[in-house]
Amino acid sequence: MSEPHAPWHGTTILHVRKGGVVAIGGDGQVSMGQTVMKHTARKVRRLAGGTVIGGFAGATADAFTLFERLEAKLEQYPGQLLRASVELAKDWRTDRYLRRLEAMMLVADSSTSLVLTGTGDVLEPERGVAAIGSGGNYALSAARALAELDLSAEEIVRRSMRIAAEICVYTNDQLTLEVLNEA
Repeated sequence: MSEPHAPWHGTTILHVRKGGVVAIGGDGQVSMGQTVMKHTARKVRRLAGGTVIGGFAGATADAFTLFERLEAKLEQYPGQLLRASVELAKDWRTDRYLRRLEAMMLVADSSTSLVLTGTGDVLEPERGVAAIGSGGNYALSAARALAELDLSAEEIVRRSMRIAAEICVYTNDQLTLEVLNEA
């Protein structure tokens, strides 16, 4: 029996903002059905000359298209991640081509963190923690618990992603991690 396709199926991306630092980490596994196709994919990257970090869950080609569109919006609205993200979400929701894209994104700059979806959502994480992907709930739960401890944002992401990789079969321990200091 095959599982229904979902845009968040097959990865884990985690965001933590704590102590003047924002960190986004993602696993490296690319799965096709029950087969692991790649172990070291980079699902987290820097945008806007390194001032924005983002991670994606979903179809890779779709995510790259969305990263390119977000990059263009960030050029149009420099230093305004929220405005650029809202404009991207509007296009994503209304454009005939874009609305077929199956991905979710977590993006952050030094002051703003957002979850973007194809349904037009632009959500700011509560308590400085957010996660997307098939292992997202595992990583989110671990990060919320670890956020209470005296750990850095980077260490919380590392530990939480390790926990998600131990539980979710679509998540591995090949971590890509990007960090920014708050303004």
